[in-house]
Amino acid sequence: MEGGDEFVPPPECPVFEPSWEEFADPLGYIAKIRPIAEKSGICKIRPPPDWQPPFAVEVDNFRFTPRIQRLNELEAETRVKLNYLDRIAKFWEIQGSSLKIPHIERRILDLFSLAKIVTEEGGFETVCKERRWARVAQKLGYPPGKNIGSLLRSHYERIVYPFEMFQSGASLPVPCKPRPYESDDVDKEYKPHSIPLRQSVQPSKMSSYGRRANRLQPEPEPTEEDIEKNPELKKLQIYGAGPKMMGLGLVPRDKARKKDSDIPPPPPNLIVKDEVKKKEEGGADDLDGSGKDEPCTKMTMRLRRNITNPQFVDSFVCRMCGRGDEDEKLLLCDGCDDNYHTFCLLPPLSDPPKGNWRCPKCVAECKKPAEAFGFEQATREYTLQSFGEMADTFKADYFNMPVHMVPTELVEKEFWRLVSSIEEDVTVEYGADIHSKEFGSGFPVNNGKRHLSEEEEEYARSGWNLNVMPVLEQSVLCHINADISGMKVPWLYVGMVFSAFCWHIEDHWSYSINYLHWGEPKTWYGVPSVAAEKLEEVMKKLTPELFEFQPDLLHQLVTIMNPNILMAHGVPVVRTNQCAGEFVITFPRAYHSGFNQGYNFAEAVNFCTADWLPTGRSCIEHYRRLRRYCVFSHEELTCKMAACPEKLDLNLAAATHREMFIIVQEERKLRKALLEKGVTEAEREAFELLPDDERQCDKCKTTCFLSALACTNCTERLVCLYHTQDLCSCPTDKLYLRYRYTLDELLAMLHRLKVRAESFDSWANRVKEALEQEEGNKIGIKDLEVLKEEAADRKFPDNELLQRLTGVLDDIHRCRSRSTELLNGNQTSRMSLQDLRTLVETMHNLPCVIEQLGEVQVGMLEEPNGDEWKKAAPSPPAADIQALLEEGALLPVVAPACELLAGLQEQGRWLEQVRRTLGPEGGEVTLAVLRNLMEAGCNVPQSVSVETAMAELQELLTIAERWEEKAQICLEHSRQKHPLSTLEAIVNEAQLIPVQLPNILSLQACLSQARAWVTDLEEIQNGEHYPCLDDLEGLVAIGRDLPVRMEELRQLELQVASAHSWRDKASKTFLKKSSQHSLLEVLCPRVAKSKKREEDCVSSEADSDVNVLGLTAQDLRDPGAIVKCTNGDRDQLVCVCGGPPRPLVHRCHLCKDWFHGGCVPFPSVLGPAEAPLSNILCWWDWDTRFLCPRCQRSRRPRLETILALLVALQRLPVRLPEGEALQCLTERAINWQGRAKQALETPEIQGLLERLQELRQTEIKEEKKTDDFCQTSELRRRFFGLFLFIFCTLLSLWLLGVESLVPLVPCLKGPVIELAPSTRTQLEELQLEGDILEVTLDQTQTIYRLLQAASPPPHQTLLTLVQVEEKGGEIVRGEQKGQDQNSTSAESIQSREQT
Repeated sequence: MEGGDEFVPPPECPVFEPSWEEFADPLGYIAKIRPIAEKSGICKIRPPPDWQPPFAVEVDNFRFTPRIQRLNELEAETRVKLNYLDRIAKFWEIQGSSLKIPHIERRILDLFSLAKIVTEEGGFETVCKERRWARVAQKLGYPPGKNIGSLLRSHYERIVYPFEMFQSGASLPVPCKPRPYESDDVDKEYKPHSIPLRQSVQPSKMSSYGRRANRLQPEPEPTEEDIEKNPELKKLQIYGAGPKMMGLGLVPRDKARKKDSDIPPPPPNLIVKDEVKKKEEGGADDLDGSGKDEPCTKMTMRLRRNITNPQFVDSFVCRMCGRGDEDEKLLLCDGCDDNYHTFCLLPPLSDPPKGNWRCPKCVAECKKPAEAFGFEQATREYTLQSFGEMADTFKADYFNMPVHMVPTELVEKEFWRLVSSIEEDVTVEYGADIHSKEFGSGFPVNNGKRHLSEEEEEYARSGWNLNVMPVLEQSVLCHINADISGMKVPWLYVGMVFSAFCWHIEDHWSYSINYLHWGEPKTWYGVPSVAAEKLEEVMKKLTPELFEFQPDLLHQLVTIMNPNILMAHGVPVVRTNQCAGEFVITFPRAYHSGFNQGYNFAEAVNFCTADWLPTGRSCIEHYRRLRRYCVFSHEELTCKMAACPEKLDLNLAAATHREMFIIVQEERKLRKALLEKGVTEAEREAFELLPDDERQCDKCKTTCFLSALACTNCTERLVCLYHTQDLCSCPTDKLYLRYRYTLDELLAMLHRLKVRAESFDSWANRVKEALEQEEGNKIGIKDLEVLKEEAADRKFPDNELLQRLTGVLDDIHRCRSRSTELLNGNQTSRMSLQDLRTLVETMHNLPCVIEQLGEVQVGMLEEPNGDEWKKAAPSPPAADIQALLEEGALLPVVAPACELLAGLQEQGRWLEQVRRTLGPEGGEVTLAVLRNLMEAGCNVPQSVSVETAMAELQELLTIAERWEEKAQICLEHSRQKHPLSTLEAIVNEAQLIPVQLPNILSLQACLSQARAWVTDLEEIQNGEHYPCLDDLEGLVAIGRDLPVRMEELRQLELQVASAHSWRDKASKTFLKKSSQHSLLEVLCPRVAKSKKREEDCVSSEADSDVNVLGLTAQDLRDPGAIVKCTNGDRDQLVCVCGGPPRPLVHRCHLCKDWFHGGCVPFPSVLGPAEAPLSNILCWWDWDTRFLCPRCQRSRRPRLETILALLVALQRLPVRLPEGEALQCLTERAINWQGRAKQALETPEIQGLLERLQELRQTEIKEEKKTDDFCQTSELRRRFFGLFLFIFCTLLSLWLLGVESLVPLVPCLKGPVIELAPSTRTQLEELQLEGDILEVTLDQTQTIYRLLQAASPPPHQTLLTLVQVEEKGGEIVRGEQKGQDQNSTSAESIQSREQT
């Protein structure tokens, strides 16, 4: 799949949801769904909802080491490309250059595809000569018309062409170095993946190996010399997929010094120049000559350090020319320590390369076949919890969203994008193939290790328990004694997002079942068995490089390919998402792969049913061709089942007989051929007692059981009878046959299987003969019951014949029971005549004789004549009909004439009900009554009178429904409303119909409400005062709900809208942003009704409208009453946060509560920036007046703004509680302003204000007594110092800001004016009243400054405000730190005051 193509999900696989009855037989249900599910290869089974097995793994003790998976190395085509890039990068490494892959059209250039397409087009010269680069660009998926062909040619000629020349063995005419190009600076340097070094396993020389078989002899371990000379071996860790893969094998080196003859020749693809060859012929004696006294170069320094090295002489010569002269041009390979002249290399190097350099022999490794690919084992051990935390963190970080919110479709598309990407290397970990026998199964297991509860016991015995399913009676694997891990014993899988399992089929092409215990889904892809060879063909066609040296690559579970690519080549693929609690089953030879959507825990195992036996034999033949190891012997399994046929399930016995017949025929033919070859000696051998590696065919690796050919001279080898010619070259008389059973013994086993299998056929023939008996030859009931008991004793499977036999016996018992009840007269319900005829017919068709048949037939002949029951009168009297019905009820069966009489009786009852309903004494008639009568009339037998009554009912119902529909239209609010007069006319006309209509009644009620609404409106409008807003809103709400059009409603809506508009304008004027108070709460004064405030909010629930309006209207206009209420008992709290006291707190000027500097905004000491202080030394002008959010609840607009609102209020014809509250507030404000002006205009206050103004305009002056004290030089010096200190403080304030006021605060003196006690009291009362008002008045600030100037400077308060403003409102951290600062500040103030 190209990088730009988006993944298209394949179609879904079949999903089955068995019932509890079907779920009780696991293998039976799988056999039932096999015809459908096998066509897809995989299927999903959802158990019944109540089937939820407990998770039995000991989570705390479960520890595992996962595998490391690099996603883009899993995909087959991507791995080929990465291997190619690694080889080309190694090639450029010898040139002293690094490989940089260019970008074209904002995507990386695919060098492998480029080289492959150029080769398909005939090679570089042909493409250039015939100008096919545009076609190459088109095949690579680039858009035409952008001159991309020339770019591709440039990149190919610069990067790929020298490597291809080197691969072909041709010489390059000039020294080869990558030429720079325009985008060289933006291309990212390619770092080789080194897949063979990091994740390889030693390829098998002779054969492949089984996924679970681990029978190969271990290769010799690496020697110390190997590890010391190859530093990569020190950090190399190669692990396969559990027991599926082999370990790394390294052949030990010969520690002796190599002889000259042992020096390997140069690679065949390297061409040595002619002049170099001449030097080689004549320069053999110059080894100790010219280069001896030359200085050591950087490349040769490492070998020349140890002159006594026995390999020194061999290593200090050029491997190409064999000479050691021109030492300055002798390069030392960093890979193998061999030496080469720069001019002996092809292409020659003009300058020594920088950094590490590798010789052509090392670089030639890129020509070697890629080694078998495997998975690297992680170095960290995980628990389930630690792995889950890692997996969830990885997924959340990757998708940047919570793991449970990532869509499965997004994960699927991202997975296939990553595995196809060369640029992005994403690594995940997968805890796969964890042995449940060692770590514990996720299902409860009754192994005696721990006590199980009743529920766990039930699940431990369930056939769907993966520990039980392989060993069920119908399973073939139950006859294998060994615990084969992964086949008979489940494996556990702990996955994370993107962790994958690659395309594979199960060992021996068996079934597999996977259960997801918990976690995120697992995405599966499946291919049916009929397309298995097609899939292998497509993967070999697309990636021949991988299969060339590893033919059994698909058996190693390390290669994946995009399903879209497979589908494009004709391979049918299905998919599914396996969620927690669901099973996924794969069928024989069905390729499957997939990946995990996130952190999950799954368990899987194999199982084999009777239908698998032919497939298993085909798999062994396939393994024989691939020379792949078997997990178990198929012949041994078949013979073991054949040895005890009586223990086999019948289906399994029949399948085993067919399989055994083929095996015996094949064995007879092979032994006959061996006898014809001249091998006459034979020896019995109990192969099952030998280890598997001692009875494997030396040629095809098949595990032998029935027979094998051995040689007396070659005792360590044997072969199967298919490869007798490959054993050895010894004479025929040395060969002998090793056999397990003689042919006669095999035939006897086959006969016993046949008897077991044919016992069913004999029983089936007898059952068919018994069920097909005709009249006169019928058997007894006892004979049929004997046949059924025989089927149960021999454990015959449930089949069609057994079901027929059971059905016939059930019919016999039912007929005997019904006939006995009929003849004895004790029926629970009378039988109809048709039922009686059916009973007689059934008794005739039964294959046995029923004694009661004759008596029942006599009863049927006594059937009364139905014509006698019919009367000529059209409507007989009800008494006669009732008498006839009572007489018919005494018969044993229901006569047809009784039904006619019952119909006539029902007819009369219905007509009587219609007359009574529509008559004058019928009472109220509703639509439901009419419809019920119509419905009942349809069910009675029809007659002229019934049809006439039905017509009258239908006409009346139609008229009533029409008026109901008209009334419904009038009642709907979505339609146009009608005037009152129109609706009254409709109601009056509809009342003439003799039917009670609900919609007409509702419309009549609406008219009454509309008249009452108009009356209420007139009363309100004719009152003495304007109506209240609440009353008008109530009327508007009622009027809108009425389906009547009233002109007065529109006028009321306009009045309400204007009132709301005024309220919104007042709210914007008074309320703060995001205020928790209503406008009415702000306009009315607060009253301390509640003694308990909420500690976690500024405005508590006590500030409700009831508390706000707790005063009378007169009290609201009386400031004294308000002040008295405000000064009531208050709880002393610390701040709005309710937290503990900490430094930098300030007290509210009104309520006297304390607040933290970081919780509420404190006033700026120097006032707003737009109105700065004229003289900073006038500390009484500093803004220290602080009102907390509880006391100052609004914006406090100016009085002029409030007066404008009052003017707008006067125009409203509506009364608002906010308007009255605003009038009260305005009256209080004007009253207070008048008294404040009167107090401030007294001569005393005016003089004090003038005194303060003079102090603001004057420089720092000392009092007269200070001038007297300054006569001495010491006092002058102190005064000058004080002046200098103040000057510096003012300069710092200008330069640094408010923090420079901290040293100035202790120098402030006061009071600067004096107030008479009565004047002070008067001003304080005025100040308290002004602070309560939610209005901004200039006199408030004037009174506050007078009181400040008449008091000592509040040093601590000023210092707190300065520090809060300096720190930007941040809360001082640490209680002790704040206490130290306060104590230090207090000591500083005290010392400076003394000064």
